[in-house]
Amino acid sequence: MVKNSNPWNDDSGDNDNWDNVEQMPLRRSLKRWQVNNPKDNWFGYAKYGIMLVFALWICSGFYQVQPSEQGVVLRFGRYAETTDAGLHYHLLAPIEEVIKVNVTQERSINLGSADNRDFRNNAFTESHMLTGDENIVDINLTVVWKIKDAKNYLFSMRSPDETVSVAAQSVLREIVGQSEMQPIITGDRGKVEDETKDELQRVLDEFNAGIVIVRVKLQKADPPREVVDAFNEVQRAKADMERFKNEAEAYRNEVIPRAKGHAAQIAQDAEAYKSATVNKAEGEAKRFASVYEAYKNGKAVTIRKMYLDSIESVLSKANKVIIDPSQKGNLLPVLSLNKSAAKE
Repeated sequence: MVKNSNPWNDDSGDNDNWDNVEQMPLRRSLKRWQVNNPKDNWFGYAKYGIMLVFALWICSGFYQVQPSEQGVVLRFGRYAETTDAGLHYHLLAPIEEVIKVNVTQERSINLGSADNRDFRNNAFTESHMLTGDENIVDINLTVVWKIKDAKNYLFSMRSPDETVSVAAQSVLREIVGQSEMQPIITGDRGKVEDETKDELQRVLDEFNAGIVIVRVKLQKADPPREVVDAFNEVQRAKADMERFKNEAEAYRNEVIPRAKGHAAQIAQDAEAYKSATVNKAEGEAKRFASVYEAYKNGKAVTIRKMYLDSIESVLSKANKVIIDPSQKGNLLPVLSLNKSAAKE
């Protein structure tokens, strides 16, 4: 009988019955996993555990970056790439690791307050700054910033908060040192805030800090407590000076226009009197010239007319009534030559 060469049978070829699956090589291979010895059973479980750990280790390479984050991938501790929001995969540790950085969160630091003593031993010294007019001002400034580049933020600075604090204080001292005290305290704070923000952003960009300045707010700008009473007294004196000056300006603005109007009225009255007098004199001169011409042409008539005009002018002012005795019968019972005679 020919020796069975079926690969599913045993090499010994003792039995070629296909119904006897117990003696097939595949079945025997599977039976190797079926152990009755407790030590062999523990070894089987250990192999399953190792396989499970290996699978979990492979799956640990997946990571999720949120929309508010940036993922920084490090390969053997060196920067490899920056990933945006979404699901990503990186090589397994210790080959690669991922650092997630929140780039939308707003962070803040305070200059000149007790909250900043983590970086300065004396907050009061930090808050005192010398102005351009050689005065000292006590300033409390808040700087709000956030991350715009996770790579530069992680690798360009060792301590970002302290770097921003030192840079902000340096910039603020420079700007205050170029300004006078009065505008900083009273009303020009917006200019100081804008200049500080722009200059601080420029300095951080030179450092490649990966930080964007959101806003700068000047919380307080006062004289030092040791001289605040004297400073307030000076401010009150200046306020009184401004008030007196404004009152004087108001009085000046009221009196000068009124005096100018009165002077203009007097000038107009004088001009009118001058014109009236000149015109009257010219009229009298013309009348005299016309009378003189009439006198030359008719002396007797002119003399009589002048006499009658003079008598009329004189008698019109008299209170007496003179009646010709020969005219008594021709007089009316009531004779009113003028108001004065009627009263008589």
